[in-house]
This record gives sequence, structure tokens and C-alpha cells, in this order.
Amino acid sequence: MPAHLLQEEEFSSTSNTSAGGTVTSRVTRNGNAVMEKDLLNHEDLAGDRGMIDDIFDETYREKEGPKPPLRYVWRNIILMSLLHLGALFALTLIPSAKIQTLAWALLCFVVSALGITAGSHRLWSHRSYKATLPLRIFLTIANSMAFQNDIYEWVRDHRVHHKFSETDADPHNAMRGFFFSHIGWLLVRKHPDVIEKGQKLDLSDIKADKVVMFQRKYYKPSVVLLCFTLPAVVPWYFWDESIIISFFIPAILRYTVGLNATWLVNSAAHMFGNRPYDQNINPRENPLVSLGALGEGFHNYHHTFPYDYSTSEFGWRFNLTTAFIDLMCLLGLASDRKKVSKEAILARKMRTGDGSHKSG
Repeated sequence: MPAHLLQEEEFSSTSNTSAGGTVTSRVTRNGNAVMEKDLLNHEDLAGDRGMIDDIFDETYREKEGPKPPLRYVWRNIILMSLLHLGALFALTLIPSAKIQTLAWALLCFVVSALGITAGSHRLWSHRSYKATLPLRIFLTIANSMAFQNDIYEWVRDHRVHHKFSETDADPHNAMRGFFFSHIGWLLVRKHPDVIEKGQKLDLSDIKADKVVMFQRKYYKPSVVLLCFTLPAVVPWYFWDESIIISFFIPAILRYTVGLNATWLVNSAAHMFGNRPYDQNINPRENPLVSLGALGEGFHNYHHTFPYDYSTSEFGWRFNLTTAFIDLMCLLGLASDRKKVSKEAILARKMRTGDGSHKSG
């Protein structure tokens, strides 16, 4: 089961702000030796971020009896099938595309990915740093370009995922297999527990963000404009690229690759890799996923310390999102990055890790 609620000296802020948690004391006796450790309560730390609903709920129990039958969402099945067929066709067009078009598609991929990683994930889901209004607007635009549900819905599902990880209340429960956690969860109706627990979350911080609620109100037209129209029109208009290539590579192929990069965090990063921080939970460290998802593959660390803005102890290594947030802080557009201390990370590795950290 995911991380327990107490961890040694584990919270700090890179902007030199106070952790804001209540320090308690635990005394451990080993013969005549007495060792006192300061502990910070997770709920106090989460309170500093203004939310606690990404902390695993150890009281949850799955309902007894048979599981509810699968109910297929045929609209999603058809649309996802057509999308991936379109992406396969786009691959055949790459040799004919202009270099500017390929560079534009890559830029759109990075921007849209940041809308998920730096935006709906690290900023809004976990409140692991603070962003000014201009940065929040940029990340919202990038999020609409990514087209992975509006920020409000993304945050709700992600907090449920953390709070009830690998249970019936987890939207993409990896215990149901790779395909389900990767894409299958979008092709069937949600388990009733996912809906029930999602409705009980405190999302007042998200509702209070006018930028997020504006996007939610105008999400569909923003997706049409930013995910499909803008990426396709720019190559066609500015450097006379074929409209077919302009649509299928920067729009369809880029969007499909972005989806699968995010989905791999739900599937591969929950199944393949080591667990140096907590061997008692499913999420793993997967550098290959981090490469594709701009730093989101350090998943054993992230589920152990969900409030760390970097989702990793290794800074910028395989982690473009962390570099982006640091740059935003340098420019004065972000602040109050939450970071776990090195001492706490090492203590956690020694206490609950699988020992893989010793081999590098």
C-alpha cells in the first residue's frame, strides 16, 4: 500500500519559506542509546499547500462481492481507434515534411506536455509550487493544447488516483493490467468507487482559481483552436507546408504521442522499474518514461513524496519540467517550490526502499 503518513524531517522549501507543519517527537531506544527524531505530519505539510487529498487514505477498503460489469464507451473506442490510425498514417508523411514542420510539431509537443506536467499535475493537483497569473494563463493554454480533459477534471481524477492508489477507487488502477491502466480506463465506464470518491474530494482550491474555471467553461472551443487548428494552420500559412502534412503531423501525431507519453506514467511507471523509496507500493522509477513525459517517470519517488515540485531527487536529470519550473522561478513567475530534504530521502530509502539505491 502507498506511503505511510509520517516521514523523518522530510519537508523543505527551496524558496526558504517555512514548512508550516507541527513538529512532533519520537524517541527510539536501542539498548542504552536514545535517538530522538523530529517528524513532520503529512497533513500539516499538505495544509501548507492548501490541500490534503493527494495523500493515500489507508482507511479505504474495497467493497466485497463481485465487481461491477464492464460497460464499454463505444464513442471513445471509435475515436481512439481513428486517432491512432491517423497517427500511423502521419508516420508515413514524416519523410515528406519540411524540417520547420517537424520542429514546430516538437515545440507543440513540449508546450502541451508542460501544460500537463508543470500545470495540471505539479501546480494544480499537488500545489507543489505557486505560479503567478501570467504563468497560470500560459499553462492553461498549454493544457488545452494537450487535450487530456480540462484542468478541473484532470486534478479530480489525479487526486483520487493518489488517495486510493491501486484500488477500485483509482481511475487507472494498475492492478487491472497494463492495457487498462494505459488506455483501457478511458474506454469503459468508471468504477462506481471512482465516481463516489471523486465527488467527496475537496476541490475548493481549484474552484477558486478563475483561470481554471474559465478554461472549464470554454474547454471544447479551446481544444478545437489550440490542440488541432493552431498546430495545423501555422506550417500551412507561414512556410507553405501541405495542409495534409500540417494537420497529420503537428496536430494528430503530436497529440497521439503526447497522450501515450502521459499514459505510460499510469501503466509502465506502475509496473516496470525499481522501488528505492518504498517497496510496499506499486509505482516504480522508470527513466525511459521520464524521457517521454518530461520528468514524470520517477514514480516511486513521486508517490512517496507527492508534494515535491521536482517529483525526483535528481533535479534536472531526465526532468525538463523541473528545469522549466526553476526557470519560471528565476524569472519571478513562480515561487515557493516544495522540496524534500536529502536527509529525509535517505532515511526513507533505508527504512522502506528495496535497496536498489545502493547500486546506483
